[in-house]
Amino acid sequence: MNIDFSQFSRRFYSVHATPIQKLERLSRFLGGPEIYIKRDDLLGLAGGGNKTRKLEFLVGDAIQQGADTLITCGALQSNHCRLTAAAAALEGLKCRLVLQEVVSGIEAHHTNGNRFIDELLGVEIIKTVSSDTDLMAAMGDFSMEASARGCKVYSIPVGGSNALGTLGYVACANEILTQSASMNLNFDHVICPSGSGGTQAGLEAGFRISKSDVSVIGITVSRPGKSQESKVNQLVWEVQLLLGSDHGEASGSAICNGDYFGEGYSLPTPEMIEAVRLVARLESILLDPVYTGKAMTGLIDLIRKGEFRSDQIVLFVHTGGAPALFANTQLFSD
Repeated sequence: MNIDFSQFSRRFYSVHATPIQKLERLSRFLGGPEIYIKRDDLLGLAGGGNKTRKLEFLVGDAIQQGADTLITCGALQSNHCRLTAAAAALEGLKCRLVLQEVVSGIEAHHTNGNRFIDELLGVEIIKTVSSDTDLMAAMGDFSMEASARGCKVYSIPVGGSNALGTLGYVACANEILTQSASMNLNFDHVICPSGSGGTQAGLEAGFRISKSDVSVIGITVSRPGKSQESKVNQLVWEVQLLLGSDHGEASGSAICNGDYFGEGYSLPTPEMIEAVRLVARLESILLDPVYTGKAMTGLIDLIRKGEFRSDQIVLFVHTGGAPALFANTQLFSD
């Protein structure tokens, strides 16, 4: 069942559906289910990634409201902030960022990776805050300052994960179902990183509204599974309200595995390093150290534990983030 998004203002930042490809060598190496990957790292805007889908709806709304300045927040190496800056540059809007130093003492986090690209894209003002700062409060103050100076501000939450932004992954669920039908594939499970929650919630809502029984499993990157499930379920409910859909069976059904984020958000684990290296060397695909590296860690471990049957088909959603590798090169030096 196709979902009608015509009631929402939307920009389009990718010229085609992102490919789904089989990870032949990784599947053989692990000896488990057939593994496919949805290449959302190849979405449009600078460097690609899942936030592009969310920004199509958020920036569309900002333009409809007459905004001239986008303001958002995230960690120093935030993929979301990079892509918000990219959307602003493409639309001729100003952009201001509040960036939080989540991991201290790493100079490259201030100068390389996504942080470098933010500067390259022409972000007007970047405000850096410490790890103990209330990030949303800091962004609120920043937005009020900009408004007082005459800017027409549109504020975007962390990760673009409100109900409107989550529509991007409702649309992605439709895209996956269309592609899988044309490829004669029936995915048993879809695996994705789960952070701010919008990607997993959008997939969950999109599949359920379309009457698909595919299981969505989020691998958390910042909090335990149960608290992440509550966050995702709330977003599923909100996006269903936004769509006017009466599909209550999606609510309360999120599955989030919190076994792989280690000591905290953006903090590396040896298993993440192994996963990033393995996928690079077997499949020539770059994962990132914060989201997809830890989600792939989870998928690999679950396969090794026998959680999936060998005759099943699993789709891994690559949410992008490779620029962050260049701010973390010391992690991967042999």
